[in-house]
Amino acid sequence: MKYGFVIDNRVCIGCHACTVACKSEHDIPIGVNRTHVKYIEKGVFPNNTREFAVHRCNHCADAPCVEICPTTALYTRKDGIVDFDSDRCIGCKSCMQACPYDALYIDPNTNTAAKCNYCAHRIDGGYEPACVIVCPVEAIVSGDLDDPKSKIANLVAKENVTVRKPEKGTKPQLYYVNGSSEMLVPAATDRNDNYVWSEQISGVGHFAKYADERINESDRGSLLLQLALENHAKSGTAIDQRAVDNVQKELSYYQDQNTQRVYDAPSKGVLWGWQVPSYIWTKAIASGTFMILFLLEIMGLTISDKVQIQALSTSLVFLVFTALLLVADLDRPDRFLYVLLRPNWTSWLVRGAYIITAFSGIITLLIIGHWLGWDLSWIKFPGFFFAFLSAIYTAFLFKQAKGRDYWQSPLLWMHMLIHALMAGTVIMLIFGSNSVKQLIGFLIGLISLNLILLVIETLVPHRSIDYRKTVFMMKRGYFFLWFAAGILIGNLLPLLMIVGNHGTSITILAGFLVLIGIFLTEYVRVYAPQVVSLS
Repeated sequence: MKYGFVIDNRVCIGCHACTVACKSEHDIPIGVNRTHVKYIEKGVFPNNTREFAVHRCNHCADAPCVEICPTTALYTRKDGIVDFDSDRCIGCKSCMQACPYDALYIDPNTNTAAKCNYCAHRIDGGYEPACVIVCPVEAIVSGDLDDPKSKIANLVAKENVTVRKPEKGTKPQLYYVNGSSEMLVPAATDRNDNYVWSEQISGVGHFAKYADERINESDRGSLLLQLALENHAKSGTAIDQRAVDNVQKELSYYQDQNTQRVYDAPSKGVLWGWQVPSYIWTKAIASGTFMILFLLEIMGLTISDKVQIQALSTSLVFLVFTALLLVADLDRPDRFLYVLLRPNWTSWLVRGAYIITAFSGIITLLIIGHWLGWDLSWIKFPGFFFAFLSAIYTAFLFKQAKGRDYWQSPLLWMHMLIHALMAGTVIMLIFGSNSVKQLIGFLIGLISLNLILLVIETLVPHRSIDYRKTVFMMKRGYFFLWFAAGILIGNLLPLLMIVGNHGTSITILAGFLVLIGIFLTEYVRVYAPQVVSLS
C-alpha cells in the first residue's frame, strides 16, 4: 500500500477550498498553511491566462525530512504516509531545510514542526482527506497508488503526469496532471511585493509571532532581498538599490517576463539564523586547536605543559559554546536532550551530538589526567579522530538538507576542515607555541588552499539554478560585501601580513583577522542559500 495524491490542473479553479478545509480540520494557526494554492498569470492583458497549483507535502517514498529529523518526530507509516509526532519535535528546523517542496512550517503556538499528514486520522477511520472531500471539481484525487483498480493509479498510468523537483531523488507521491514549469519550479517565477496578500512577508511560519510588529518594516522593493535581512528586520537596515537591481537582473535571466505570481504563500524566511554560523565557528576553533596540537606532537615538536593545557582548555570551552548555540537555535530548547535520548541515527544532527559529546569527554579526561599526573597520551589518537569528525560532520548535515542546492557541494566538508585547521593554527600562535615557524607554514598553506576552494566553488559553472542564484548573491548581490570581506579580511590580508614577516604582533593580528574571516565566510554560506525560494 502506498498512498499518494494527484492534482488535476485541468479542472482546478483555484478556489482555496482545500486550504480552508485543511486549516479547519487541523486547527492550523493564522499565518501558516499545510496546503496552499499558487497562482500563476501568463501573457499580457488581454491575452493572459491564469493557472493554479496546489502545493503541500509530497509524502516522498524517500523522504529527506524523515532522514534528517533527529528525534523520529517525522516518520513514514507502512501505508506510505509521512506523518509527524509533535510531542517528539525539538524545533530544530532541519526538516524544513531538507524538504525541497517547502512543505513544513513551525507552528507558532507549539513551536514544533507541522505539515500535511494526509489526514491520517481520517484514513484510519476509512475516510478520505478533508481537502479531497471539499474540492468542488474533484481536482484532488487520493488513494492507493499500488492498487491498479484505484482512480489515482489509473490517472498516473494513463495521463501525462509530472512531479516537483524529480532531480532531488525523493520519489514524491504527489503527481500533477497538466503541470507547467511555472507552477512547479520556483525559479520560473519571481517573488515580489505585487502578488495578493504579499504583505505577509513581514512574518510567517517560523516568524509568524513577529508578524504584527514587522508589518510596517518590510522592504517592498524585493522580497528576495528582504528575506536576506529577515533577522535584521527590527533594525530597519536599508537595502542598497544596486543590490536590488543586480538580483532582479539575474532573475530576469531565468524567468519569462510575461509570467508572474499573483497569489502565493509567502516564504518562511531565514530559518537558521546567526546561531548556526556561530556554532560552526566555535566548533572549528575547538576541533582545530586539538588537531593542530596533536599534529605538532606527531611531528616530534616540543609543546610545553602550559601551552598544552591552554589548548585543551580552549577546545573544551569552545565546545561548550558550540553546545549552547545549538540549544539556542532550537524552538523547543527544553527538549534538547531528546537528541541523545530519542535518537534517529540516520540524522547527522544526532551523530554530531554524540561526536561532540565524545570529543568533549576525551578533552576533559586529558585535562584531569594532566593535573593528576596520569599518562593518558594514548587517548589523544581517538581524540584526534573525534576532533576531525567534529570539524566536518556539519557538512554532512547540510548535505541532508536537500532543499538547499548550495549545501550539496562536495567541497563543503573540505571547507570546514580547512577552516578548523586555520582556526587551530591561529590559536596555537596566540598561545606562543615554540613551533612558530611550522605554524606560520601551516597557515600560509591552509589559507592558500582555502582561496583555491573558494575560487572553484564560485567560478566553476553549476547546472542548478538555485546554486547559481546563491553564488550570484555572493558575487554581486546582497551578500557580496560579506563574502568579499571574508576573502579580504580573512585570507588575502593575513596572507600578506604573514608573508611579509613583520614580527610576532603582526602575525597574531593576522591570526585574529583569519578568525573573523572564517566567521564571515560561514555566515554567507549559511544565510545565502536560505534566501532562495523553495516554492
